[in-house]
Amino acid sequence: MRIMIRSLTALLLAGSALTAGEHTLPVLGVAEGYSVELVAGPPLVQRPIAMALDERGALYVTDSSGKSPHGKEVLKDLGNRVLRLIDDDGDGRYDRSTVFADGLTFPEGCLWLDGSLYVGTTPTITKLTDADGDGVAERREIWYDGKTLTGCANDLHGPYLGADGMVYWCKGAFDEQQHTVAGQPWRSRAAHIFRCRPDGSRFEPVMTGGMDNPVDVVQTSRGQRIFTSTFFQHPEAGRRDGLIHAVHGGVWGKDHDVVRGHRRTGDLMPVLTHVGAGAPCGLTVLESRVPGEESFDHLMVCQFNLHKVSHHRLSDQGSTVTIRDRDLLWSASVDFHPTDVIEDADGSLLIADTGAWYKICCPTSQLAKPDVLGAVYRIRRSAAVTLKDPRGLDLDWSTTEAAILAARLADPRPAVRNRAQHLLGKQGASAVPALSASFGTADAMTRRTVLWTLARIDDAVARAASRGGLSDRDTGVLEVACQVAALWQDAQATAALMPLLRHEHAGLRRVAVEAFGRSA
Repeated sequence: MRIMIRSLTALLLAGSALTAGEHTLPVLGVAEGYSVELVAGPPLVQRPIAMALDERGALYVTDSSGKSPHGKEVLKDLGNRVLRLIDDDGDGRYDRSTVFADGLTFPEGCLWLDGSLYVGTTPTITKLTDADGDGVAERREIWYDGKTLTGCANDLHGPYLGADGMVYWCKGAFDEQQHTVAGQPWRSRAAHIFRCRPDGSRFEPVMTGGMDNPVDVVQTSRGQRIFTSTFFQHPEAGRRDGLIHAVHGGVWGKDHDVVRGHRRTGDLMPVLTHVGAGAPCGLTVLESRVPGEESFDHLMVCQFNLHKVSHHRLSDQGSTVTIRDRDLLWSASVDFHPTDVIEDADGSLLIADTGAWYKICCPTSQLAKPDVLGAVYRIRRSAAVTLKDPRGLDLDWSTTEAAILAARLADPRPAVRNRAQHLLGKQGASAVPALSASFGTADAMTRRTVLWTLARIDDAVARAASRGGLSDRDTGVLEVACQVAALWQDAQATAALMPLLRHEHAGLRRVAVEAFGRSA
């Protein structure tokens, strides 16, 4: 059944109260140099959890039933849904909403990929497809089944798309899962980040941990994986949750018995930054550049318990990264619970506030208030440059000319680059000559993008072209080339990797060692 909801939305000024229908929304504060506005409130959305954008700008929002079932009771709560929001007049605020899919279990993530929406429907990931274009998904497929569902429903978060074209998701809780890795049976009770190609091949664990609940994972332009997690350690001295740099094969988190038996070379790996009992969840890495800080990666993190969104700037420190933290958006309201943050094509940020319904296994959220609804907000930099046609909808996307698509990898608009990457990756080996030609004349950032595009192609000619990046003059490009060699366990890359094992840049040496170890 198709349901359409319409609502008027209005500007939210920091420090001012606002109502949406009969609902009063929280007062918000925002960092200097930024503004915030309401772009979808009740009745368009009620309890938004996770969000994804498609190529044309439709916003998909997972919307909770408002219930907090425990354990296997999650399977009986089918009142959750996915909404599809449309901005008819292009003003950045959403005007109408349709139910894209309903009858879902607890939705803990969503990803738009190749014409379908992948939703984390605990304990599975469900692929939803609208084949006839009417705004309603008529096809449902189980893309992944973890087969575990513990008391706190934290067995699965995601999925997320990495810069390498791999699909990532997180497994918390401590029920044993059994999988096949590189053709061999594999089992573990620990927390993990998993990944595989969109077709399900090359499944593997990336990180092992004794933390309770890894939630969101992103990959920077150089390939560093950062994830959010609760209970990284037993609560002590204001420390509990945090952000972690997930080096492939590492073991993190508190020294729980679930990590025993997993290979380690020393102590458990440390946290990147502590956030106390913040319950960090939704996470995004900016693809647009922050003026004056273009050389840094910037993360935006939702902190559910602390009622805020924080901004974290990454910079190199030895073989890992260091981080500078500040608050971006906040509220004094205990009912403001941000759960997801994503970047729109124009560089603005969309924030989902789920409201006050959630109480599963959260020590600081024990009073469920399902009648206190949430909303979606947009944060903009006050000095942001307005991009013309930020999604590149005026371009001809029906072309199959690889050289034209490869040229778009240098486009200043992230949405254009991402769409070109996807289409070139689908072309496979036939796109490699155009990618190789563009690599030789491109700037360093575009060369990274070319390598990440080659990483999506399962063919020997793509591996040979990727090896060209191992002799690049730019450290960041070299790191990406190492990441691609490690991903594909490219045995023919070992000779080119040898000099990088002695490189002066410690972070590059680390990824070169990983690539060499996985490929030799």
